[in-house]
Amino acid sequence: MTPSTGPGGPAGSAAGSAAWEVLLPAASAPARARGRALQEALRDAVRSGRLTPGTRLPSSRDLAADLKVSRGLVTEAYGQLTAEGYLRSGQGAGTWVGDAVRAARPRARDLAPRSPADRVDFVPGTPDLSLFPRAAWAAAQRSVLADLPHEGLGYPDPRGLPGLRTALAELLARRRGVVADPERIVVVSGVAQATALLASVLYARGMRTAGVEDPGSPQHHALYASAGLGTAPLPLDEEGLAPGPLHASGVRVVVTTPAHQFPTGIAYSARRRAELLGWARSVDGLVLEDDYDGDFRYDRAPVGALQGLDPERVAYTGSVSKSLAPGLRLGWLLVPDWLADDVVERKRTTDLGHPTLDQAVFARFVERGDYDRRLRVCQRAYRERRDALVAALAEHFPGSRVTGIAAGLHAIATLPERYGPEEGFLARVAEAGVAVRSLAAYAHGGAAGGPVGEGQVAEGPVREGPEAGKEVRLVLGYAHLTPGRIRAGVERMAAAV
Repeated sequence: MTPSTGPGGPAGSAAGSAAWEVLLPAASAPARARGRALQEALRDAVRSGRLTPGTRLPSSRDLAADLKVSRGLVTEAYGQLTAEGYLRSGQGAGTWVGDAVRAARPRARDLAPRSPADRVDFVPGTPDLSLFPRAAWAAAQRSVLADLPHEGLGYPDPRGLPGLRTALAELLARRRGVVADPERIVVVSGVAQATALLASVLYARGMRTAGVEDPGSPQHHALYASAGLGTAPLPLDEEGLAPGPLHASGVRVVVTTPAHQFPTGIAYSARRRAELLGWARSVDGLVLEDDYDGDFRYDRAPVGALQGLDPERVAYTGSVSKSLAPGLRLGWLLVPDWLADDVVERKRTTDLGHPTLDQAVFARFVERGDYDRRLRVCQRAYRERRDALVAALAEHFPGSRVTGIAAGLHAIATLPERYGPEEGFLARVAEAGVAVRSLAAYAHGGAAGGPVGEGQVAEGPVREGPEAGKEVRLVLGYAHLTPGRIRAGVERMAAAV
């Protein structure tokens, strides 16, 4: 087989060899699939550049003889690819590779965040994924697949499977003190979707700005912006959201993390909870409670959810991202009655409901007590890691204060000023292969002021003058690191500075 070339085309022998090699497997395909295989192989050769634009292909008779297939298969393949634009032909001029194709072979990239193996990563937000209960989860999957009726694989209720919503209502009432009606629970793909759903509904109701804790999660601005809402940073004091700025802001919705504020680690005081709910009633507003790690409390009983105090003024959301794995993309949103229909309809139009099998498996996992057992295992492991972090900081950074450690998966470390300025500290530890974030990185308003621990203000707002920038305040995630890895990371930081 020796295709020739047109003006500017490549050498015929090389092109013929390439075509011959890529088409041979197709020629040996089963008879019924041979025509389709030949077309796909020829199409792929053009896409990948093995047959370049301007290459003249052999006649259908010659190619059929070389491949030992019927001429009709080759003629059909040429005709199909000419119709699609991959080839071009002219009366009596033969068949050529067309000029329209410019696509290279597609390559799937993995954009998921990954930490290099040689780096110690203290960035918060991830649990220990090695603790995922694979055996128990697989057993729940087998049980569900054996019992699920055929109609259970159809489009689900957009709120979620009734069995899962019932199991979640019992779980949240028992563990978090939530007033949970299964009819007002919406199963979502994590807190991010819950936030986006609620924001879009509030926008449709005329709200244009949401208040967010400052410092707080860096994701809030983008999530609300996707629904058309702006965000107003609201400062914290040692008890929670400062009431003065909240009342003066003019907002009617705020998103909070009252059980364990992210990132400062404070728990809202009882007085501040009451003031926050009083504000919501006075402005006919709403509080979105993000209970992102409320199950992990180490030194005393967990603080109950704010939602239990006023279910009509608080929307409550959580997920399994910290308790099981973020890759499951499974969470819940409990909404007030006056918002329920709008949220459910928005969920329906967004994705027609969460995957049925995932919901059924998690429901079985909760019903059999596996979820409670998993939380106990994680609680013990994370307490040990918290203690390892506190001990390592005390040894290698004497004089440091570690706060926000009564709950959650991260802590705030305030290092003595001799380790500053903060910018230089961060640069040195990064060069040493340690990933950390400062508290200032979570400030919406440009400076990470306010508290760094439960009931305790570290230094107030960032100071000005000759002492500005000398102190170092770090947000250290520890749940995903073994105690040995935690000690090694702190040692590496100390050596770097």
